Amino acid sequence: MQRYRRSRRSVVSWNLMIAGCARYGRDDMAVWFLEGMVGEGEVAPDDGTLAAVLPACGRTGNVGAGRWAHEYARKTGLLESTVHVANALVDMYCKCGDVASAREVFKGMRQRSVVSWNTMITGFSLNGHGVEGIELFQEMQRQGMEPNAVTFLGVLGCCVHAGAVEVGRDIFQSMQLEHGIEPAIEHYGRMVDLLGRSGLLEEAHALIQEIPMKPNAAIWGALLSACRAHAGLGIAEVALKELINLEPWNSGNYVLLANLYAETGRWEEAGEVRRLMRTMSVNKAPGQSLIEEARFQSINACQ
Repeated sequence: MQRYRRSRRSVVSWNLMIAGCARYGRDDMAVWFLEGMVGEGEVAPDDGTLAAVLPACGRTGNVGAGRWAHEYARKTGLLESTVHVANALVDMYCKCGDVASAREVFKGMRQRSVVSWNTMITGFSLNGHGVEGIELFQEMQRQGMEPNAVTFLGVLGCCVHAGAVEVGRDIFQSMQLEHGIEPAIEHYGRMVDLLGRSGLLEEAHALIQEIPMKPNAAIWGALLSACRAHAGLGIAEVALKELINLEPWNSGNYVLLANLYAETGRWEEAGEVRRLMRTMSVNKAPGQSLIEEARFQSINACQ
């Protein structure tokens, strides 16, 4: 469009490129297009621009570009006039680990939708602020905002981080009894994680057996991790058999059980798990580290 001068780039042109890159996993390029749009200076970003680029900033951890978008939204009035821009800012800050800035944006919102509440509660859960997330959920109810399935997924995650078993039980039961929301597999997974981390392995196992749909690998994996933390060998072996059937290629399941055997002095069983990995040609996945620099991020894999 620029080379042949056939048509002038509009804000729609830029927004389509930014949103398209973000949608198909090219978050770095989405931010690059925003920089190009601002640098060219012919078209000003609008609410659609910010709503498209802020999720990309959050996924890449590019808090610098996100803060620029925040300041731009504040100066142009988009922050106060458009709820979805404020929601996107809260989400971006939470994903970048800046909970204080996310809370500040949330508190400054004149109007809040259920998405606003969900984003902040989920952000608390994402960053391990379980108590704050539970308190915000209670405030949401006091203000008469009806929660949805996403709300319950977020607040149950907060209960996991806070170790609030009784609160989690009450919230989980209220989903269907008080709000008419049928728990999905993800909600059951959060409850299994909550019970397992609290050492209630038998109750967590019993809950899995009561799930109306087929338990997935995430649920069995949560139970297996809990068994390692609380030395539940019997249930761990059950969980591993289920995981091998669901994802025999996942090395993490074998490593967890082998470490559990080793920590309890059962070296022969630990060796058998390692031999089983070799027999099934399962290789241990390499670890990863994320390093953020001034203008870019790089991921280094270490064997």
